[in-house]
Amino acid sequence: MDNTKRYQRLLERYRSGDLSRRELMSLIGAAGLAYGLTGGPMGALGKRALAAKPDSVRFDGWGGVVSEAFRKYAFDPYQKATGIEVIDGTFSSGDEYLSRVKAGQPGEFNLFHASGVFDYARYAGLGYDVVLNEANIPNLELVMTALKEPFRKVTNGNLSCAPYDYGTTGLAYNTKYISKEEMEEKGAKILIDAKYKGKIGGWGDWRTRVWYGALATDQNPNDIKDMDAVWDAIRAHRDNALKYWGSGAELMSLLAEEEIYVTEGWSGRIAALQQQGHPIAYHDPKNGFGWQECLMVLKGSPLEACEELLNFMLEPEVAIAVAEGQSYPPSLDPTKVDLGDKIPLLPAYDATGTLSQLTFADPAYWNGNEAEWSKTFGRVQKGY
Repeated sequence: MDNTKRYQRLLERYRSGDLSRRELMSLIGAAGLAYGLTGGPMGALGKRALAAKPDSVRFDGWGGVVSEAFRKYAFDPYQKATGIEVIDGTFSSGDEYLSRVKAGQPGEFNLFHASGVFDYARYAGLGYDVVLNEANIPNLELVMTALKEPFRKVTNGNLSCAPYDYGTTGLAYNTKYISKEEMEEKGAKILIDAKYKGKIGGWGDWRTRVWYGALATDQNPNDIKDMDAVWDAIRAHRDNALKYWGSGAELMSLLAEEEIYVTEGWSGRIAALQQQGHPIAYHDPKNGFGWQECLMVLKGSPLEACEELLNFMLEPEVAIAVAEGQSYPPSLDPTKVDLGDKIPLLPAYDATGTLSQLTFADPAYWNGNEAEWSKTFGRVQKGY
């Protein structure tokens, strides 16, 4: 049977409800391994992999449910279709990963899940960016313009990445102990409220701490006028917090086990807790931390293989499956692609495709203050 027709029939069966998403991805992977698909999301991956291609491509991400979703719905089917292994590693912060890249050899690290345009700008500023051949990634046409343009501005109209998902770092709280009314009244100030001393958490990331220090002092995080007040708020949070958490898994564990009642948290991880039945609610305060993530390709990587992987990961069936698995809305434009029933229910989802309601970090402002603010936070974190 012609492979393109096989793929089309599988899609028809999926869309009519005869196949689950899991069954669809399994059959696509099996077909790619056995026959080398020439159409659909594999887009000639099997055939082109027979040319001079690497044995593996390395991808680094945030771990937990995010990495599990990538592995299950994207990497395994890609490997079966191409014979190119995707080796996935994890990191707990952008700073940690950048240190690894700096210490590594050219080409040792290939793709990674970059957090925010400011992160992308850091790597580009250090010369780690590439110019992707967008003709090899036709599914970029399905991505929201609002997500692509900020990256293009950093790299002179070109892309070194594929925008992949977005979300917010909002306020997560246990409804057994904190009411919706109290959360809406106090907003970010609840993170420095002595009433909850010992039951407050927070990410040990200088950007997040400065951002929420600005919100707690009623300032615009992209135009802070009184940094002394921000540092005082960060110290107050430190003194009232049980601990800083260092990963999404730890964030979820602290909330699920009721070791903490309130913290800022990543929207997708909070959605996962809600899906598990925990009494955790989510509140995006005014000027809450909005972010867009991308899959960035680093200098020295095998570009053609990386471009093929990016195009496959942006195929709607794959991107939607990953989005549902990691609980973050995909970068696909909802005015161009039917995203199904689950994604519109996720925190931070924007049905307009404009993302006009989210506040993003200004790359130049935040990267320009990184050296001073990260150093000062390191001292504050130690008790200064």
